[in-house]
Amino acid sequence: MKISVMFNRLFTLCRYRLVMVLLCVAAVPLSAQKLLIPMDLSQTDHLKAYGIAYWGLTKNVEIDWLLNYRAGSFIMDYADYIAAECRIRGVYFEQIDGATAAQIYSEVQGENTNMDAVRLEKPPKIAVYTPPGSRPWDDAVTLALEYAEVKYDKIWDEEVIADKLKEYDWLHLHHEDFTGQYGKFFSSFAATPWYIQQVALLESTAKKLGFKKVSELKSAVAEKVRDFVTGGGFMFAMCSATDSYDIALAAKDIDICAEMFDGDGADPGANSKLDFTRTFAFENFQLYMDPYKYEYSTIDVDANTRANINDNDYFTLFDFSAKYDPVPTMLTQCHANVVHNFLGQTTAFHKSIIKKSVTLLAEKDGTDEVKYIHGNVGRGTFTWYAGHDPEDYQHAVGDPPTDLALHKNSPAYRLILNNILFPAAKKKKQKT
Repeated sequence: MKISVMFNRLFTLCRYRLVMVLLCVAAVPLSAQKLLIPMDLSQTDHLKAYGIAYWGLTKNVEIDWLLNYRAGSFIMDYADYIAAECRIRGVYFEQIDGATAAQIYSEVQGENTNMDAVRLEKPPKIAVYTPPGSRPWDDAVTLALEYAEVKYDKIWDEEVIADKLKEYDWLHLHHEDFTGQYGKFFSSFAATPWYIQQVALLESTAKKLGFKKVSELKSAVAEKVRDFVTGGGFMFAMCSATDSYDIALAAKDIDICAEMFDGDGADPGANSKLDFTRTFAFENFQLYMDPYKYEYSTIDVDANTRANINDNDYFTLFDFSAKYDPVPTMLTQCHANVVHNFLGQTTAFHKSIIKKSVTLLAEKDGTDEVKYIHGNVGRGTFTWYAGHDPEDYQHAVGDPPTDLALHKNSPAYRLILNNILFPAAKKKKQKT
């Protein structure tokens, strides 16, 4: 009897333990399920994939950016609501088990692979510097943010002068002229309603904020942005906002505007007075003082030289070490390393005038044309991307809006969105 009771108790105990083991084994794969968003050619919508990552951060989802793994993929814990959101937005994802995820992390973090995992911590608060009444398609970054469903605030001169920039982590400078020359559109568009309205808005804004000239207002805005970046902010700019910004810094307190722009003549010795110690990216450039020339300076490569080579115009992304140079690696993540070029008022930068401290991210092979750059200023960073609209090669005034639903896998637009997530990355101790 005693033997029978003991046997029954032992059998029950063993059965209980077996059930618990089986339950644990079953639970491990379930709890370890991961959601992988690949960013290689399998991805159905690269641009909205960034939006999913940003949205996930707003929901306190822990996300790892797998640098150079399947073109810069994202991985996070699987949840039905995340999968549902991917389906709604048309983003391809893969549900993988814990063993597969462990294998991926092992591959990514291996010493002999040019890959790494970067933890994304929190979504940056985004501001876009853009005039009142601007439309999303007026600017490629705004268009990308709208399409990817990333939240942002619009700010302009009044907010910048009032020190509202300190409320944000990331700032984009809209296609803008910080020199006070109204985009140097005078020769071609002086009589058009939109140009007249632009001038009137800028002049009234300058007067309202206590400035005698628009050029003085834009110089003050440039200084506020400089303070934002040196204090730890992330700044991104495209097209004319890149070179005109550095010109404004170099020409502080120098009159570089002709009479039709500010009511008096420019300083004839302006070029000899430029202070390149104040600029972010460029040095030893010369200003084009002719008000009828549609170029600011020798920084920019003249777009007219390639106006008829659309199909054969490309730029190439540089390769970086994911483990040793994580920042430029993040900024260049793409499913293509050769990208179709696009023009703008500022199309590309001459390599010869870029400061040695600046990191070159992309160039046109066989030329001195640099398309994409990054640098540090104080505690912050800037990234500048030449050209106006990555999917509108020449982008003439009056062109119809670009529909990103037709370009959901655009490599050139991906580079913009890399910059959106870059500020969210947890800083890692450098290996060099």
